Amino acid sequence: MSESPERLSREGLQPDQPHEPAEHRLVRTSVTHEALSPAEAEAVALNEKAGAVVVFSGVVRDHDQGHSVRQLTYSSHPTAEERLTEVAAGVAERFPTVRIWVCHRVGPLTVGDHALVAAVASAHRQEAFAACAELVETIKAEVPIWKKQEFESGSSEWVGL
Repeated sequence: MSESPERLSREGLQPDQPHEPAEHRLVRTSVTHEALSPAEAEAVALNEKAGAVVVFSGVVRDHDQGHSVRQLTYSSHPTAEERLTEVAAGVAERFPTVRIWVCHRVGPLTVGDHALVAAVASAHRQEAFAACAELVETIKAEVPIWKKQEFESGSSEWVGL
C-alpha cells in the first residue's frame, strides 16, 4: 500500500511550510518607456500554485471631464520605480501567497495605450482581487508619477502634481 501524500493548505503549502518572502514573489516591477502587455503580465505572474490571476489594465481613454483627449505624457520622479517596488512589496507582505507583476509606462501615450498593468496571481480569487485592488489604489496615491493630458482643443493640464 502506498503512502498518502501530505495534505496541502488552501494556499497550496504543506503544513508548517513558510510562505515565500514577499520580495521573491515580485516577478516584475518597473517604470518603463516600453509598451505594456497584459497577456505577458498574466503569463509571468501565473504559477502552478495559482488558481486565479487578476489583471488590471489602466488604458488611455479618449475623454476626461467632458474634454476630448488627444494624448497623455507621463513623467516620473527618479525614485518612482523604487517606490513602485516598495508598494508592491507591501502588498505582497499583507497578502502572503500572491505573486505580483506591475509596470507603469512613462513618456507619450495615445488613446488605447496601456499606462499601468498589474497582474496578481494567488491560489484563490478573493485574495487576488483584494491584493490587485489595493496595489493599484496605492500606486495611484503614493508613486510619484504625473500625467499631462493634452486635449483636442489644444489646451492641456497636469494631473497628480
